Amino acid sequence: MPPPSTLFNLLKHHGEEHLLAHWERLSEEGRSHLKSQLMAIDWHEIAACKKLVEDRHAKKSVTRHHDFENSSTPSCHRLGGQGTASSEALSRGRECLRTAQAGAILMAGGQGTRLGFNGPKGTFPIATISKATLFDVLLGHLHAIKKRFGSRIPIAIMTSAATDTATRTFLTEANFCGLDADQIFFFCQGNLPAVDAATGSLLLDACDHVAVAPDGHGGMFQSLIESGALDWFRQQDCRTLVSFQVDNPLAKPFDPEFLGHHLLSESSLSTQVIPKLDPEERVGVVAESDGVTRIIEYSDLPQNIAAERLLDGRLRFFAGSIGIHAFETEFLEGIASSQARLPLHIAHKKVPFIDKKGRLVQPSAPNAFKFERFIFDVMPLADSVTVVEVDPAEGFAPLKNPPGAAKDSPEIVRQALNAYAIRHLERVGIMVTPGIDVELDAASIFDDEDLHLIAKSGIFPKNHIDGPLIIRAI
Repeated sequence: MPPPSTLFNLLKHHGEEHLLAHWERLSEEGRSHLKSQLMAIDWHEIAACKKLVEDRHAKKSVTRHHDFENSSTPSCHRLGGQGTASSEALSRGRECLRTAQAGAILMAGGQGTRLGFNGPKGTFPIATISKATLFDVLLGHLHAIKKRFGSRIPIAIMTSAATDTATRTFLTEANFCGLDADQIFFFCQGNLPAVDAATGSLLLDACDHVAVAPDGHGGMFQSLIESGALDWFRQQDCRTLVSFQVDNPLAKPFDPEFLGHHLLSESSLSTQVIPKLDPEERVGVVAESDGVTRIIEYSDLPQNIAAERLLDGRLRFFAGSIGIHAFETEFLEGIASSQARLPLHIAHKKVPFIDKKGRLVQPSAPNAFKFERFIFDVMPLADSVTVVEVDPAEGFAPLKNPPGAAKDSPEIVRQALNAYAIRHLERVGIMVTPGIDVELDAASIFDDEDLHLIAKSGIFPKNHIDGPLIIRAI
């Protein structure tokens, strides 16, 4: 049976009729599946993707041009600072948590492939002693908030097509890491088709399926509204939403002082940064020019500009983005419902594809282009942006690389978690024997106040720990 004429003519109009090459060998179910996918494609968006590919082939610069002469790092609040501003922010943030006016968005669409791990990255065991997963640690913080403030923070978890089923299954079997089932809203980020680098055409990765890839964390805004997640937050009177990545177990999206600075400034958007020390670090930086705040990608920073330093020795552009943002819900509603989409970014990648004989080919080198949107491209649309600097030892330990890697590996992340635990125990007078591993239970310890209670309780003789231990609040 030939393909429907409407489908064939649609694909012919866009020069993609080759996607029907295996139609006759497909089952009825396979034909239905392929037809549904093809009819749902946004061809205007595909045209924009192909234009990026054409520009790439024409060697047109994709670097964004910035007015570096008039750009600077915006003023930053420092988390854990002293003085009236920090005290007021801390008080306002705690009030926000008590009244549950904030919600969470956890971006968990990534797989553990780069880690050499078979499963969603959120299911990777990372805790120092218990080997609790990233999900256990990050969702545990919300349990600790309920214990401290008596409030229930709703959280929407953004998955991808590759991780959605496994993530839901894992969290269901894990009793949602101590949260209530109706406290969590799952939604799936969108996909964009991959484009063959040589021909500029779409690819099949199965005879009945167009090769696609997640549309990036910037696709979150559209997915929020299409999934109903934004309505779900609105029904629970969440006025502020904080988004964060699943790969950072030291993340502090609900630090009261961070929330307080965001709320007191009445900003549409606030973001956490860490000080960039080396100009060669591959991290985007927050910059301000003519009253507009944006992220400048590391690839867009000329080497001489990236190396410039201020009188105090800091890099001129030192505010490195770590992917933790606070948004006002009203601002997100405007972004999500806007017809103007965030810009596309292009990447040369290896994409498995079906050849003319219907065989799956695993390329040994990049053969196609993938496209995605970045969440920080929304920053210039905010009427005001607040920047909060975080000590990386206190709030940033990303898990990205496999065991044994020199940076961002499981061993290095666990060392950071252990150092954090020891440092905070010692702040309240509980000393830890050198070389000993300790772990702070994320679900019961919110901050140093919980540790103060432990120190005063006499649980540890002479307030000393001389063996591996998981510390839980009393």
